[in-house]
Amino acid sequence: MVFPPLSWYTIVMTCPDMQKRLRRFATREKAMVLQRFFKTGTGQYGEGDKFLGVVVPDLRRVMKEFRDAPLSEVTKLLRSPWHEDRLLALLILVDQFERGDDKLRAGIYSLYLKNTRYINNWDLVDLTAPKIVGAHLDGGSRSLLYRFARSGNLWERRIAIIATFHFIRQDEFGDTLALSEALLQDEHDLMHKAVGWMLREVGKRDQRALEGFLKKHHAAMPRTALRYAIERFPEAKRKKYLKGQIERA
Repeated sequence: MVFPPLSWYTIVMTCPDMQKRLRRFATREKAMVLQRFFKTGTGQYGEGDKFLGVVVPDLRRVMKEFRDAPLSEVTKLLRSPWHEDRLLALLILVDQFERGDDKLRAGIYSLYLKNTRYINNWDLVDLTAPKIVGAHLDGGSRSLLYRFARSGNLWERRIAIIATFHFIRQDEFGDTLALSEALLQDEHDLMHKAVGWMLREVGKRDQRALEGFLKKHHAAMPRTALRYAIERFPEAKRKKYLKGQIERA
């Protein structure tokens, strides 16, 4: 389904207008698929989340139309019970953060931290934590990440480790490795995947740094985290890690 862009004189930067525009791209069929994919059933990590049925390319299209919406309206959108509303709000925040001056960036970072209860699924975290939290903490104290790593909130713990992707891209691995160690005993599978993913990203840039971590911790790592971390290893070495045949450091 193709919709023409809103003309410049019809765009109103309010929460209801953003919601109205977004819903033009929604389909019931896609909503049903997304609800299953993001585990919204009873007892699952996304329990109770509601989906309109809008795909990410259409969300990004709407984001470009409302990229200059006031933060007050974006905050209202972020607090919506609908997943795509929250994702749209977060995409706008990322875009404004990347284009903004230091004052705006600080404001967006503060807004983000005050609303982590609404950043409550892995896609919402993964698309934003490195670009807002990691970027803001670059060059300063990163103590917030260690506090979040101890949080009882799954999504704050995921924010902590995924935010370090910003540092990994700059060949800084210390926080990723320290947080990965702190999170080794986390009970949630989504954290095992997140830790393994970030370790794999470290390995793409510094194989020795990754193997130094793995030789120390592989025996205690959750299986999922280990599998993610060693995904790019040669098959023979990967099997040795999985069988516990690597000597510990």
